[in-house]
Amino acid sequence: MASDAAARRVAWAGTVLLGAAAVSAGAHGAVLSLATAASAVAALVAVGLIRHGLRSTALEPLEVPVGARHDQLQLAARVLALESQLEHAPIALFRIDSVHSAEPLNANARRLLAPGRASDLEALRRTLAGLAPGRRSMIDVDTEQGVERALATASTLSVEGQPQRLVALTPVENELAAEAMQAWQKLVHVLTHEIMNSLTPVASLSHSARDMVQGVRASLPVDVADDLALALDAIGRRAASLTHFVSGYRALASVPPAAPQRVVVQEMFARLSALIAPAWQARGGSADFRVEPGSLELMADPGQLEQALVNLLQNAAEASAPGQAPQVTVSAKLARGGRLRIDVCDNGPGVPDDVIADIFTPFFSTKSKGSGIGLALVRQLMHRNGGAVRYARSIGGGARFIITF
Repeated sequence: MASDAAARRVAWAGTVLLGAAAVSAGAHGAVLSLATAASAVAALVAVGLIRHGLRSTALEPLEVPVGARHDQLQLAARVLALESQLEHAPIALFRIDSVHSAEPLNANARRLLAPGRASDLEALRRTLAGLAPGRRSMIDVDTEQGVERALATASTLSVEGQPQRLVALTPVENELAAEAMQAWQKLVHVLTHEIMNSLTPVASLSHSARDMVQGVRASLPVDVADDLALALDAIGRRAASLTHFVSGYRALASVPPAAPQRVVVQEMFARLSALIAPAWQARGGSADFRVEPGSLELMADPGQLEQALVNLLQNAAEASAPGQAPQVTVSAKLARGGRLRIDVCDNGPGVPDDVIADIFTPFFSTKSKGSGIGLALVRQLMHRNGGAVRYARSIGGGARFIITF
């Protein structure tokens, strides 16, 4: 009987792992083919449902009788290995029970529903329970690290005469962000190249024309000479201004590869404090830097990481209202799963809900004189260093940006 049970467990576990591998591959190509990823998720949902049908709850530990044959021992070892891999599959798998509540079936699902992970657990459970079987959709999960997107697929089957419904979530946030950045980088590169090709001769010709007018100024009527000089000066200034403007976007499209080094966070924060804190204190405010523990380190390009933090701090300074004592706190600590996390929080007005989805988009800015480069460059720099940056709503007001590695 033990061998029969083990054989059944090997059957479903092996099939589930094949589906999980397909899901993982599909997720990495999510932007190119979401349908492929969703089909793989559907396969995983189906085989996972078969697994759940073998037991009314979770599978119990496999018992191997003392003195079992060699083939039984090998089968049991395969079961344990396959179940372990399924537990850590790169998806979150849920069962929707009779009261339409989402029950986690593997480690990723349990982590997503753990306290402090999703901001509104009940809303997430309702969203999962409300997914229509046989359809795939993108859902937003509001977490402590900001909004994360996932590809969701639901499936309904009948096992031993009982209807069962499973939901699989495949995280695609990082893949979508990476693809979006690459697309913007290519677009910015093409636009800046074409614009610079047109601006360069305009600036050169305006300069030459001013010299020519200056040479014949004595033979021209005074009002004509003045008008020509004014017009050519305006053209030259505008061309120079646009050249400087486009150069900023060119920098966004040509961020060099990161050169990772061992960075002691406490030392990096000391350098930033010396650079930033005096300006905040001059306005009657403060800039606080905190590290816990003090020995915290990471591998990153120190110049690029500091530039990203400077951009976030500059945004915080510009967002604080005149006359208000501006305050910003930069803190670093180890988050769940051993990931390093850096929070940048200020006491400004925060980001309006209707523009949160656009703040990292190149060219987008809520400031009247903003270029839309700062936050886009922050995301680009973090991507180069294997990190991610997100905006999260702050309970106490103000803006809150979270960098994770």
